[in-house]
Amino acid sequence: MLANDLDKITDRELVLKATRGDQQAFRLLYRRYQPRVRSTLYQLCGNFCLDDLVQEVFLKAWQNLPKLREVAYFSTWLYRITWNVANDQRRKLAQQKESSENLLSLDSQSESLDVMELHYQDLIWRGLQTLSFDHRAVLILHDLEDLPQKEIAKILNIPVGTVKSRLYHGRNAMRTFLQQQGLDL
Repeated sequence: MLANDLDKITDRELVLKATRGDQQAFRLLYRRYQPRVRSTLYQLCGNFCLDDLVQEVFLKAWQNLPKLREVAYFSTWLYRITWNVANDQRRKLAQQKESSENLLSLDSQSESLDVMELHYQDLIWRGLQTLSFDHRAVLILHDLEDLPQKEIAKILNIPVGTVKSRLYHGRNAMRTFLQQQGLDL
């Protein structure tokens, strides 16, 4: 199937087919959403086990597809699964951190690098890592994934006002971090 053909098929059509067991339809959904899911997981969890996390998201999506109530909200539902997988990974890493500081040696080495040697993307990633997980998730979903605040509220199961508050505070913290790194904003 050509890329143009893929663009013509709606999520709704693909989800309905996949719900009936059509693996090809699910492969097309995977192709459509994998880059966004991967990007979101990378921003939330880093590169550690990234491929495994992406696969876990889509495996859970495939297994739970029959439970999807609103076909029209597939992307929101998929982001919710992504959020849950990232949150589970964060908890696992926090538990491992308590038992072993060795896992963080790579992060501490990267933080000691001179700012002038870092690429802008690396600097943004480092800034995101200084935020709480909740603030980071809202910033990534809104500013990097271009999701509306209402959809983010559904994904994270929080009020829209909380999304706005986290967005405001997360942006301020990022601005402060970037200014501390010598960037004029």
